[in-house]
Amino acid sequence: MDYSKFSDQELIRAYISGSESYINEIIIRHRPRVLGYIIMSVKDRDIAEDIFQDTFIKVINKLKVGSYVEEGKFISWVLRIAHNLVIDHFRRTSRVRMVRANDDYDPFNQIEVYDTNAEDRIIEKQTHEKVRQLVEMLPDTQREVLKMRHYSEMSFKDIADSTGVSINTALGRMRYALINLRKLIEENKVVLSK
Repeated sequence: MDYSKFSDQELIRAYISGSESYINEIIIRHRPRVLGYIIMSVKDRDIAEDIFQDTFIKVINKLKVGSYVEEGKFISWVLRIAHNLVIDHFRRTSRVRMVRANDDYDPFNQIEVYDTNAEDRIIEKQTHEKVRQLVEMLPDTQREVLKMRHYSEMSFKDIADSTGVSINTALGRMRYALINLRKLIEENKVVLSK
């Protein structure tokens, strides 16, 4: 059966009505975005996979007991559950992790550089590393919004929903993140372009 023509709400209603196969389409449909967000947060693919599974176990359990109120915000609801499980993970590990790029994803490697020599590439790599370090110096709420927006390409509405704040608060956090990042770049004399 071609599930792609069904909306999330239709799939959820069919699943709740007893058609178990519909939940697979929901998981497949939203896996890239949810898993991408979790990987961006924990920087470990194995841990992210575990949290992804826990997220959908929670989603399924909540759907079965009727805890989901259909408001057309299914993906935001799922991302909020994932966000809470990421927070739980960090509480359990009870240590602060430095967010580092890994083999699975490094957003700075997405930038294509043309006509550069080895020296230019080394300088560029050092600059990207300095900017990543400066991003880590931002307050938690600002850093979180910046990463969700730029690395996970989430809309401000989705960011607001997944962090439990208003869109204006999410926009404000992003604004202050950029202001503070610019200050840090100037203070640390990081040259972003020639």
